[in-house]
Amino acid sequence: MPSSTRRAAIAGVSSAIALVSVTACGGGSTASTGSADKLQAAPAAQNLAGVCPKTVVVQVDWEPEAEHGPLYNLVGPGYTVDSDKKRITGPLVIGGKDTGVDIQIRAGGSAIGYQTVPSQMYVDKSITLGTVTTDVAITASAKQPVTAVAALMKKSPQVLMWDPATHPDWQSIADIGKSNAKVVYVNGSTYASLLVSKGLIKKSQLDGSYDGAPARFVSNPGIAQQGFATAEPYIYQHEVSAWKKPIKYQLLADVGYNVYPEALSVRSGELKSLSPCLKKLVPVLQQSAADYAAKPSATVKLIADLVQQYNTGWVYSEGTGTFAAKQMVKLGILGNEADGSVGSFDTKRVASALKTFTPLVEQSGAKVKAGLTAQDLATDEFIDPSIGLK
Repeated sequence: MPSSTRRAAIAGVSSAIALVSVTACGGGSTASTGSADKLQAAPAAQNLAGVCPKTVVVQVDWEPEAEHGPLYNLVGPGYTVDSDKKRITGPLVIGGKDTGVDIQIRAGGSAIGYQTVPSQMYVDKSITLGTVTTDVAITASAKQPVTAVAALMKKSPQVLMWDPATHPDWQSIADIGKSNAKVVYVNGSTYASLLVSKGLIKKSQLDGSYDGAPARFVSNPGIAQQGFATAEPYIYQHEVSAWKKPIKYQLLADVGYNVYPEALSVRSGELKSLSPCLKKLVPVLQQSAADYAAKPSATVKLIADLVQQYNTGWVYSEGTGTFAAKQMVKLGILGNEADGSVGSFDTKRVASALKTFTPLVEQSGAKVKAGLTAQDLATDEFIDPSIGLK
């Protein structure tokens, strides 16, 4: 998703709901319960000391949420939370064992002035990895090139949603396009141009005024609206008091929005120098994704706690996080590629995304690097094909 589009939408929904009490925690850092001293060392294959930075810094694109679970799942006991800078730092742990380095996960959104992750990565060279969606990487390719080394999600959770009671005849996005209903979305979203170019939605239907709040959908259920399969189905049914009933949706990934969302990426010029680290780190990230998919509850609790400690106005309940973690696996958003591995890339799909989104990005006014290839955007060099969801 460009992530700013995705997050603005959910942020508005969450803020409007305001059912979860967010307690201001003040500035500074707070330590977690538990101690890192009791951790056993990870086996040699997962020992990152000496080959990775002492602190692996990961810049994410938005506030803590379940989609970033494989990253937060790596944070071990004895961590600290900096509620001023919106970041968590602790031992980088896999399977309950210490890899010998720390991990720091930095929130995006307001914490980085709503900049893109590539721009932040080039401003702050202490960042090891950033979460960058394929179309964002294409947009940044000329001046801030990044290369993805692991897929945080297999496909985008972004959807168009509708009220099944108002539109019992709608079963897909194509059905929306056969009507004259407005499609309410965040202006500037690449997927909107994609849907028009594919003939699924008429340009006249597009309404780029979406602010994330549920009020318009509640008062006018005749519209279609952007959303996320990992959030709105739960939020609207359980947390929007004026709605409290199911919605229907179709994933944009099912109609050609073939990006890899928030793929873990490095600055392209540092791919070679980071290779010794990535050869050991990427399989650890893969294993964390598999572990999180199997048992997400502790990580979801951490994510909900961080949201409260950061106190930015972002509201994200544990219930939403629990739903999202299960939904990701159910819908294949977090899942194995065809080869059975998690975190890997389908190179043909990356090439297809490059072909699809380059003209759309250029139409928006951005300059795409001349001769950009799928190999520039993503590599499976560091993937362990034996690690996948069971």
